[in-house]
Amino acid sequence: MNRKLFTLSVILIAVVVVSGWGFLVHRTIAQLAIYELPRPMQPFFYANKDSLVYSAPRPDVRRTQDESEGSKHYMDMERFGENPFKEVPHDFNEAVAKYSLDTLNKYGTLPYVVVEYVDRLTNAFRSQNADSIVFYAADLSHYISDAHVPLHTSINFDGQLTGQHGLHDLWETTVPEVEITNYHLSSRHKAKYIKSPSDEIWKIIEHTFSLLPEMFAKETEVSKNFTEATKYRWEVRWGKNRRFYTEAFAKQYSKALKSSINDQLVASSNAVADFWYTAWVNAGKPNLNKLLEKPCNKKAFKAERKAFLKNELVKKRILIATQRMTKD
Repeated sequence: MNRKLFTLSVILIAVVVVSGWGFLVHRTIAQLAIYELPRPMQPFFYANKDSLVYSAPRPDVRRTQDESEGSKHYMDMERFGENPFKEVPHDFNEAVAKYSLDTLNKYGTLPYVVVEYVDRLTNAFRSQNADSIVFYAADLSHYISDAHVPLHTSINFDGQLTGQHGLHDLWETTVPEVEITNYHLSSRHKAKYIKSPSDEIWKIIEHTFSLLPEMFAKETEVSKNFTEATKYRWEVRWGKNRRFYTEAFAKQYSKALKSSINDQLVASSNAVADFWYTAWVNAGKPNLNKLLEKPCNKKAFKAERKAFLKNELVKKRILIATQRMTKD
């Protein structure tokens, strides 16, 4: 089953089924990354927090209007041989020369898109265009987050090849929605400069790819304790009655994976902060305070960052994504 089969007639389904993380986690990742930035960047990013957070899922929404968008969110590594991370060039032009543009568009271009958007964000910083900075920072956060979703690195992107159809939604949407209040949404990570964004995103994807065997195995293991009736639920979405994993199954699956999904969420936010910071440094560290329409509320930022460090964003109702879960 190839992703190209998702035509415009079912694109709204594809946005939810094969999108990265779902709106909840994409927004969470973008917000957490803001608290990890260095002081010169904090006022601007905090002042634009709402725009960054709400816009984080935008590339998925864009797929309803642009057929070329889909391939930017994944890369089916198995399609490139037994040792894809040694065989596939990190440079996009070299990869095109080796495999052809059509092949890359068919099997995914995610790592190259991340590098492209780092450059776009860098140029936005250089031009000191506030709207462009926020726009590309939000989009970049999305693609980096997708690179942390294991099924975005595999041809078996929804478990459809192993009789585990629906695994994509289970891992990146259902489990986080069920468990988000129990997650450790905190990190002592401070944004660091990335010498080679290209090498870094490939390193991230290689680690993400390595998580696939456990994902599939744990679903099989947990399934032994469920019947068809307790494992799945039916819900009317997009005008049809569709099958999804139950909340009870999601909880047991999450327990079997331990902190794996939570770890990937936090790793995503750490990486987003790093890539944002790298783009800013590469642009010459422009003074972002000049772009503010009004002074940043430093007291509010300090309180939020303190809550972040203490893992109290949900408890204190500061995490935007959980405030809006029932409204999307």
